[in-house]
Amino acid sequence: MSADPSAAVVALLSTAPSRDVADRIAGPLVEERLAACVNVIEGVTSIYRWQGAIAREAEVLMVIKSTLTRIEELRERLVELHPYEVPEVLVLDVRDGHVPYLDWVRAEVGGA
Repeated sequence: MSADPSAAVVALLSTAPSRDVADRIAGPLVEERLAACVNVIEGVTSIYRWQGAIAREAEVLMVIKSTLTRIEELRERLVELHPYEVPEVLVLDVRDGHVPYLDWVRAEVGGA
């Protein structure tokens, strides 16, 4: 693990209404080096309360790998690209992992 805590690797979770929308969000995040990788996972069903009613929607999950160094820029850009009024943005600390992969994430987003 890097000694610099700001270079810590994080995983950000967000959902999108379709594969096309997820691809339109993921592309710029990687191209702009805000994310090293975005996994787009289809087949997610979300059940939630929104504006007083229970909703059940098919969604696509994005698992976005980045660093703590880039998280604020990543969050802002994700919200800017996202069609939802209130997009899901959950940042999870990566406590451990395969060191070469973590180093690759850091190198791709400039957080090493």
